[in-house]
Amino acid sequence: MTDLALRHVGKRFGSHRILTDIDLAIADGEFVVLVGPSGCGKSTLLRMIAGLETISEGDLLIGDRRANDLPPQKRNIAMVFQSYALFPHMTAADNISFGPKIRRDPPAGIDGQVKKAAGILNLHAYLNRYPRQLSGGQRQRVAMGRAIVRDPDVFLFDEPLSNLDAQLRVQMRTEIKALHQRLKSTIVYVTHDQIEAMTMADRIVVMNEGRIVQAGPPLELYDHPAAKFVASFLGSPSMSFVPGTVAAGPDGAGVVTAGGLSLPTRALNPSSAGRPVEVGIRPEHFRIEEGPSALPVTVDVVEPTGSETHIYGSLEGAPIRLVFRDRVAARPGSILPVAADPTRTHVFDQATGLPV
Repeated sequence: MTDLALRHVGKRFGSHRILTDIDLAIADGEFVVLVGPSGCGKSTLLRMIAGLETISEGDLLIGDRRANDLPPQKRNIAMVFQSYALFPHMTAADNISFGPKIRRDPPAGIDGQVKKAAGILNLHAYLNRYPRQLSGGQRQRVAMGRAIVRDPDVFLFDEPLSNLDAQLRVQMRTEIKALHQRLKSTIVYVTHDQIEAMTMADRIVVMNEGRIVQAGPPLELYDHPAAKFVASFLGSPSMSFVPGTVAAGPDGAGVVTAGGLSLPTRALNPSSAGRPVEVGIRPEHFRIEEGPSALPVTVDVVEPTGSETHIYGSLEGAPIRLVFRDRVAARPGSILPVAADPTRTHVFDQATGLPV
């Protein structure tokens, strides 16, 4: 285990820039998740840490060592891939022990390492099976076991759950989190799934277009997004955004839609009057409420899940997503009057996507 630092790191392929000014410090034992849409550069960044891609500019520090020019085998980093990358002609035990055997570790020590990893990952019953005889989750645990026996300074996970079904993904999320808590290891984990990021990370790094948009603890990013992109990316169902204009009022400026509806926001600076903005409201922050200030949402789809009711609709043409803990008797085509706590809404500039 060790700390890791990326100092103003960039990556180019010819004239095409992939990553720009990545500045990130990862503490010893921290579980950091890199999250963002496809093509944002998160997997490239992980491969640069592993030594599978060169660094165009900036520095990578592993502990107190500058690692830019270190070959992968000298970085003491273990990587778990999306595709498992197991040898099909080897048993689970042989796949797990491959690294120590290549290092020519003593056979007795290798056997102990395999048994220890199998105990951690509940693999004892599968050690003599070949990958084709294992389920997706079992194969992923074998890949994790192969990483554990290397006793690395840093674990890297590149979308390891993408090939698993929904139920197995939930189980494997729990197992990886438990593995981290048991080993106290430094983990950098890449995913495009924001649920994985929210439930697993000590700290989330949100990336877009080759840059870090915001980094911090999951609930901090959820409650205080630094940009509309972060607000829209984190949360399922995602945040709703209603366009409007800042308008001055007797108690400070507020936001009014094109149709004249007053949107729930905190008091804004009157100097922002006339500014085009978007008000973001999370689905769980709506409540059903009659009255003159209610927002009339036109219901399109109702999804009862048992414990919750999900409603998809629109407000003056803007898509609206609502989640209620109660069972709501709404029908497609009906009007649902809703309100929201002004202190829990977010206001973003339409042009920049930054908070107002």
